[in-house]
Amino acid sequence: MLDWNPDDPDTVKVHYDVAAWSVDQRAELSEALAEAELAHMWDGDEVVVPEELEAEADELFGRMEQLLGPFAVALDDDDPGVEYGLDEWPPVDRQTLTAALVEAEVPHRWDGTAVVVATDSESTVDELLDAIEQGSLVLAGTELPAEPPEGALSSLFTAADRLAKDPADIVAPEHLAELLPVLDAGRPPYGVSVGRWAKAVEAATELSALADDPDVEPSDVIGAAQELRSLVREYV
Repeated sequence: MLDWNPDDPDTVKVHYDVAAWSVDQRAELSEALAEAELAHMWDGDEVVVPEELEAEADELFGRMEQLLGPFAVALDDDDPGVEYGLDEWPPVDRQTLTAALVEAEVPHRWDGTAVVVATDSESTVDELLDAIEQGSLVLAGTELPAEPPEGALSSLFTAADRLAKDPADIVAPEHLAELLPVLDAGRPPYGVSVGRWAKAVEAATELSALADDPDVEPSDVIGAAQELRSLVREYV
């Protein structure tokens, strides 16, 4: 990890605003930063990194945004905006509205069951509210992918362990080929972070491809298998 002093006035720093990220999303980001050993500090709602690591930080943030986004556009606390009282709405409709506001990039904030939106977005929000009440609102990508099958982590570990010990094993590649199509990098098993699960799925995909390559070096299969095994070991 780069040794840097964020308090040094001569240090050029890059700031990343994560005000719109939830607590869980920030936890995922913190874990990813730690795993990448990326020098950084938190300053309120911003992550600060030295300029030398800007390219690495951009890549990491881009990856996390693909995994965790899209993110809400926050409305400033001192912006009165336009308030809609939705206390009579069922929770599922308020959740749908939140997803719609995020998708439409409408600045907003929730205050209990009331939502406050940017004044210049009032007409857009009126249309969204009408559509939800009429049951005609369709959002892209709101349906969650299926959860991983039971025992997915154990299956990944077993396949990796077999190939780490014997790169010519013929059973493990078959199991990976059956399992990978039903795994979604954005839907981890309970207790596994999105970032760690995405890495595991990526590692399993790479291992499967290597194991099926007749011209691959055995050491490459072993290395990929060891990587996958280390990623899932603590969960089995």
